[in-house]
Amino acid sequence: MKSNESAENYLETILILGQRLPVVRSIDVAVELGFKKSSVSVAMKNLREKGYITVSKAGYISFTESGKEIADMIYERHNFLSGWLISLGVDEKIAAEDACRMEHVISRESFAAIKKAVEHDFSL
Repeated sequence: MKSNESAENYLETILILGQRLPVVRSIDVAVELGFKKSSVSVAMKNLREKGYITVSKAGYISFTESGKEIADMIYERHNFLSGWLISLGVDEKIAAEDACRMEHVISRESFAAIKKAVEHDFSL
C-alpha cells in the first residue's frame, strides 16, 4: 500500500461490492478497480496485516470492526461530498472524481462542519 488513501479506497470498494455481491473476493476487487490480481493480492495482505479485513480459506473477504468503520466513513464522505457538489451544479462525473480526492484529505472536524452547514442550508 502506497498510502492510507490507497487502503481507504480498497476498503470502500469492498464495501460497495458487498452491497452488490453475496461474497467479495480479491478477484472481484481487481475487476472493479481494473487492477491486476497480483496487485490486489498484495493490498489485501496489507489490509489483513493492518487488521482491517479477514479472508476465509475460500477467499471471502470480511471486515474487522475497524475496517468496517473506515469503509463506512469514506463511503459516507464520498456520497455526501459528491451529492453536495452536484447540487452546486458540478457535473456528476467531475463531482464524483473530486469527492474521491476530498474524502481522504478532509479532517473529521471539517467534514462534520461542512455537513452540518449543508444540512442546515437544505432544511431552510
